[in-house]
Amino acid sequence: MAQDQRDAAGELKRSVERYRREEFEAALGILDAIAEELCERLPRQRKTQRDKLALLVATMLHARTANLMALAASPPLDTERADMRYQWIARFINNERVLCDAVIEPFAREVIAKAAAAGRVTLIMDQSKASGRHQILMLSLRFGERALPLCWRVEATEGAIGFGCQKELLATLTPRLPPDADICLMADRLYGTPGLIAFATAQGWDHRLRLKGNLTVFIDGHKSRLDQHSACKLPYLHNVELTHRRVTTSIGIINDPGHDEPWFIAMSDEPGYLTTLAYSARWGIEPMFSDFKSRGFGLEQSQLQIPDRLSRLLLVMSLALYFAVSTGHWDAATNPTIDEKKPSPSTQKPEPRPVVLVYPRPATHRPDAHVRTAATTALGFRMKLMGAPVDARPPRHPSPGARL
Repeated sequence: MAQDQRDAAGELKRSVERYRREEFEAALGILDAIAEELCERLPRQRKTQRDKLALLVATMLHARTANLMALAASPPLDTERADMRYQWIARFINNERVLCDAVIEPFAREVIAKAAAAGRVTLIMDQSKASGRHQILMLSLRFGERALPLCWRVEATEGAIGFGCQKELLATLTPRLPPDADICLMADRLYGTPGLIAFATAQGWDHRLRLKGNLTVFIDGHKSRLDQHSACKLPYLHNVELTHRRVTTSIGIINDPGHDEPWFIAMSDEPGYLTTLAYSARWGIEPMFSDFKSRGFGLEQSQLQIPDRLSRLLLVMSLALYFAVSTGHWDAATNPTIDEKKPSPSTQKPEPRPVVLVYPRPATHRPDAHVRTAATTALGFRMKLMGAPVDARPPRHPSPGARL
């Protein structure tokens, strides 16, 4: 009886070691694909920085946590000491030579070009809390039903980040936009200001900026508050001058039953119900913030206290998000589900299903070793973002089969 128990314990230990070895090999395969992609996109960046960044992105996808100690327990480094791995990660996060805008630029240019080729480029500006002391000002691109980060700033403040930082962020992104693209800038009430409206108008962009109801407006020379027009029978205002700056815009108002507050949306287009309702596209940024925070990587757990370090941690998360979305698109295109239309089933060549970086739902079983090996090989592809929108949000509690 005792011998049987010892044999069972030994077999369990060997199974665990075999599973960890397979998991380690799969992580290395994904690491190689990410490193190759970064080498192509960032040829001028220092090789040591690229290698560390690739390893951190692969680790972030593997561990799905922003806590540096938890990350230190996960990367495929040939060392047993977690404190050395923590120091290695901390040195990269503290490295002032890693410029977030420069690293994310080639990824941002690609998704912007794809959005421009498909039609309108919808830029979304919003703010989110990173910790008890820090706020993130994020400028993102609506991509499918969600958003992808383009550039950001982190500041130690409890309120809204001011227009100076907003203008800096927009000035950083403007050179990356195609010259003839149809641009629409969207933002919530924190950023519905005359300064931002004037900036968008000067750039020739359309805008959908939500305004506060207590804003002072001038219509035909008469001064009033914006919320005084919420009950108008024709809630579409033309040539409205905002505040003492007298910035001119058009305003659409939606006061539908069931809404807590009416929408006051500044726009350059002709105001109407549908053009005002288009502001709802701004909500694409909310799933992205959820991926960064409570339902994804858990940014609040990082415990970092310096804005620049938080910004570089956001860089790692943003790249992980790009690779997760790209893998989801690739998987949807090469392995469509039964209910999806296939162009020509008789001519399709079957391909091995990859261990995707982020599963849409927990896997029902752990793949066999030969399946994992073939899948890891399939991940050696060039991770270019593809056309069909896919919700690639990581699950909150992944099963062992869904890990890399």
